[in-house]
Amino acid sequence: MKYNFKYIAAAFLLSGMLSAQQINKDEMPKPGPTPTINIAKPKTFTLKNGLTVMVVENNKLPRVNMSLSMDRPPYYEGKIVGVSEIMADQLGNGTTTLSKEQFNKKIDFLGANLNFSSSGANANTLSKYFPQVLGLMADAIVNPKFSATEVQNSKDRMIEGLKADEKNATSIANRVSSALTYGKNTSRGEFETEATIAGIQLADVQNIYNKYYAPDHAYLVVVGDVKFNETKKLIEKAFSGWKKSNTKFAPLEPASNLAKTEINVVDVPTAVQSVVSVGNITNLKMNDPQYFPSMIANYILGGGGEARLFMNLREKNGFTYGAYSSMTASKYSPSFSANASVRNEVTDKAVVEFMNELKGISTVKPEELANAKAKLKGDFIRSLERPETIARFALNEKVQSLPADFYANYLKSIDKVTSADVSAAVKSTILPNQSRIFVAGKGSDISDSLEKLGYPVTYYDKEANPAAKPSSQKMDANVTLSSVVDKYITAIGGLPAVQKVNTITTDASAKVQGMDLDMNMVQARGSKMKMEMKMMGNTLQKIVFDGKKGFMEAQGQKNPLPEDAKKELTASPELFPELNFSTSADHKLSGIEKFGNEDAYVVKGGKNTYYYSVKTGLKLGETKMQKGPQGEMAVPTTFGDYKDVSGVKLPYKISQNMGGMPVDFTVKSYQVNQAKDSDFK
Repeated sequence: MKYNFKYIAAAFLLSGMLSAQQINKDEMPKPGPTPTINIAKPKTFTLKNGLTVMVVENNKLPRVNMSLSMDRPPYYEGKIVGVSEIMADQLGNGTTTLSKEQFNKKIDFLGANLNFSSSGANANTLSKYFPQVLGLMADAIVNPKFSATEVQNSKDRMIEGLKADEKNATSIANRVSSALTYGKNTSRGEFETEATIAGIQLADVQNIYNKYYAPDHAYLVVVGDVKFNETKKLIEKAFSGWKKSNTKFAPLEPASNLAKTEINVVDVPTAVQSVVSVGNITNLKMNDPQYFPSMIANYILGGGGEARLFMNLREKNGFTYGAYSSMTASKYSPSFSANASVRNEVTDKAVVEFMNELKGISTVKPEELANAKAKLKGDFIRSLERPETIARFALNEKVQSLPADFYANYLKSIDKVTSADVSAAVKSTILPNQSRIFVAGKGSDISDSLEKLGYPVTYYDKEANPAAKPSSQKMDANVTLSSVVDKYITAIGGLPAVQKVNTITTDASAKVQGMDLDMNMVQARGSKMKMEMKMMGNTLQKIVFDGKKGFMEAQGQKNPLPEDAKKELTASPELFPELNFSTSADHKLSGIEKFGNEDAYVVKGGKNTYYYSVKTGLKLGETKMQKGPQGEMAVPTTFGDYKDVSGVKLPYKISQNMGGMPVDFTVKSYQVNQAKDSDFK
């Protein structure tokens, strides 16, 4: 017998060698046949209160996913826009039976994830804890504890978030573009302001909950290691007390595309990049015959790093870090959009390339079609590993009125799409001749070049109100570079006081994604500098320069300062660079622009631009050009809350853009003339 096994083994080895010899490694492997997809169908039942429940049994892993979704159209909140978000923030903050601390302690003990939103909830847990987590989820939904104190805390957090977004071009773009597309005073176009949030009362929160967070338009999908009969009993007991609302929803306000493509600009004076989006409304639904051709067209256009927009705007032209598009076949707001954040100076060129690509997507190459199909099919197959995907499929079949075999035939539906199908689909979903080209950026820098593109250009403020074209204001003939500098020096304490300052030590802190970021900065005349950034006690970055040499330390590695960094540091030996302006031929007064909400004198010098308040003379901010993957990028810093420190006024609020994200520092303390030479070693 052992000889037979030996010969069988040898036969397999020889067979493998022969097969290996026949493989051509220079050829792409040919894809196999499209696999058959078997997706478990949910067992469904409905409670007396209208809650529809779908259960999918899957015992491959001892886990359970629960997803609650509200199938309802957007509703108008009016003078209390944001109340639904405030309401959702209360869910999980304790119940009428459990305090906030008790509720959170139970969730933590069970190792579960439980989240709430204005349109539903989601939970993940080990199957052995499923009954307890289901009970907690239901308790939070059926028996929420609303209190004036917690509502006020939520309002305060939301207002702080709005303040942080005041200078964020992306946030402004999202808000204003929706307002222009659907109408500022509509359910799909309204947006939160400090005034609307401040006006929300406890009774408003309770009313929104009772009216819109209700079971008669809700679906609960449970996927995982459960038994249907047991789960049905648990859900009937946990959710039977959830009361119907019988709410009648108003029809959605009508919205339509533009008759002709136009450019809408919102001036964000502090923006160093322009947020560009091009889009239109569609009627696309998931049960539309054009759904799959439209998804494929979108993928070819802007679905990833190999798509046309990315290859054009980033790889070919270097305008942006990334350019993408999206095709949304939602039930209530189907739309198409393409977007990117680009350098101010190439905004007009980026718009031209966007429009070229949108016009060109009506024709696709065979290899593009094949690649898009392969990618979309692969994404679909991989998504089946996640229980939340199965929950989404089950929900979509119900609310999107999909055929029962929609997902079972998903891969076959992709395979059937032809180039002609794509060309036909984009005629109704991607409309370059009826697009809204929306740009949020520094208006004084971009408006003239945008107006030369041949499209009508209109201007709006951050609240989506019509506005005048941004432009540099005329200055009084008596205003000079010297007078601006003198006004600034006088405003911060006068020349004698400024000249007495030899060193400044700054200790400041900021919040970044909920974590404390601490900064210690020591500066001295002669270009000496030490800067250390710490998060949770760990040093993120440290730079030390003694005026001639120095080093940079990050992630445990210490390296000498590059020559270009040393050159930049030695360019300004004064603590207050304004003292050098009069002796520098590079610095020039270029005009008056809006900086935030103030008129500011603009001084340009080399790669830096400085802004000084026309009213007070104080420095409001500056931008510095720094090298990045796209080339040079402007990095802005804003200053505020000036206070006297040893006879000189210094800013206690400093906001700096780090990697595209504004970081707001609050200065905890300044020390003047306390640093030593040893600090720079």
